[in-house]
Amino acid sequence: MLKIDSLQNGMVIDHIQAGRGMEIYNYLGLDRLDCSVAIIKNARSDKMGRKDIIKIEDVIDLDLEVLGFIDHKITVNIIKEGRIVEKKNLTPPRQVTNVIRCKNPRCITSIEPDLDQIFTLCQNGEHHTYRCLYCEQEYKK
Repeated sequence: MLKIDSLQNGMVIDHIQAGRGMEIYNYLGLDRLDCSVAIIKNARSDKMGRKDIIKIEDVIDLDLEVLGFIDHKITVNIIKEGRIVEKKNLTPPRQVTNVIRCKNPRCITSIEPDLDQIFTLCQNGEHHTYRCLYCEQEYKK
């Protein structure tokens, strides 16, 4: 079994759907950090079967809205002196700005490139979909 050392101080992004760790790494721009970052792919999980985990050896300012947009089941743990001092559960944000782009060629955002790309949450039971504020185009992941 693979052994990954525990963090003394930092953050753990946990409960990432298996195979999506690199996507989150790129969305958050973690490649620009000066500290150590570990991505654990396909870790065993009783709850999820398999999952990805990202460990960051520093406490940084994360955009929790982007994480909630990607997957609201992700948890963020803050570690100090080897212990979890804070656990953040995410929720899907009601609105995301300049995170994704509208694919509709007739949308005003295609004509006006300086216009913010704003998508709003449309909840249909358990399903969370986002629609362009301007043209109502549904975002498909």
